[in-house]
Amino acid sequence: MLSRGAAGWRALRWAGGRPRARGLRASPRARIAMPSWVIDGYGSNEVLRFTRDMVFPVIHFPNEVIIRVHAASLNPIDLSMRRGYGATALNMKRDPLKLKTEETEFPLTLGRDVSGVIMECGLSVSYFKPGDEVWAAIPPWKQGTLSEFVVASGNEVSFKPKCLSHVEAAALPYVGLTAWSALNQVGGLNESNCSGKRVLILGASGGVGTFAVQLVKAWGAHVTAVCSQDASTLVKKLGADDVIDYKSGNLEEQLKTLPSFDFILDNVGGSTEKWALDLLKKWSGATYVTLVTPFLINMDKLGVADGMLQTGVTVGSKTLKHLLKGVHYRWAFFTPSGPSLDEIAQLVDSGKIQPVIDEVFSFSEVPKAFLKLEGGHARGKTVINVVSRQ
Repeated sequence: MLSRGAAGWRALRWAGGRPRARGLRASPRARIAMPSWVIDGYGSNEVLRFTRDMVFPVIHFPNEVIIRVHAASLNPIDLSMRRGYGATALNMKRDPLKLKTEETEFPLTLGRDVSGVIMECGLSVSYFKPGDEVWAAIPPWKQGTLSEFVVASGNEVSFKPKCLSHVEAAALPYVGLTAWSALNQVGGLNESNCSGKRVLILGASGGVGTFAVQLVKAWGAHVTAVCSQDASTLVKKLGADDVIDYKSGNLEEQLKTLPSFDFILDNVGGSTEKWALDLLKKWSGATYVTLVTPFLINMDKLGVADGMLQTGVTVGSKTLKHLLKGVHYRWAFFTPSGPSLDEIAQLVDSGKIQPVIDEVFSFSEVPKAFLKLEGGHARGKTVINVVSRQ
């Protein structure tokens, strides 16, 4: 599989042993509006509004593509953003120099995952062409995927796994890239160094957790998963070697009876990190990575400058504190990446990763889908079938 980092990877497509450049094949569009679910302010589920008049996405940069959305899915970040979480940082990212005169925050379309078909390509996009089936996770500072069309950077997009339908594919990009960031980019785990390592996954039955279990198992790790008893069968089926029910007693004491771990992925947060790092093997390079950080909350509460300062002090002090105790402490975040999705797609097509879907809703049922996610205890992803005829 070619690396996207190789020079010209996006500009070349091999055919008959020779590379050829993909030309721009985008037909002119007359449409100026599209169906979409938007919010005009932050709050509970009542702020969701369906409109047929959302502005049609426009290619502003030559590396962008427009995707017709066949399926999308919801993540906890969508619930948080609906309530206003991260608004300070995300608005700064949308307009860092405050140069735009028009409203950049609302109406806001939620939804991060997309599986669909390329409709139009920017002038520098040569690897994709209209008609290609693709998937992507759209960064939270951009308009989301609960629309008929969405615009994305070509570097955020990847060819959809051939073995999955659009509904199945839409369940994976955001959680997959979040887990990939934590395990591989921050945690340093990969298929060549993971074999035999003891990995603990806290919060193993959620979207990120179910993906992480499959990924580290595919890389050869021994996986201990923590979830509720009613999710244990699912998590075991996904490859976990040991499954611990956090409701069956003192979780810390249960885990202390097991051999120490080489790596911990924390999807839970709260008071967990106060005791979880003691479960790591000391002075062996063992690492704790948490996906629950105060970064965006600090900026919402303190503003951009003070929030970033507070965040830096917090992560720096915790990193040093635990390093002196012989373990590594890290924060991880979702990172949009087409190249990482390429690797994930390869794992999916080889049968090592499968989507875990709890329920599929039609495009008209988006508010109902939000309520489902908000109710908690889902066993897999909540997916929106935007093109209902598929």
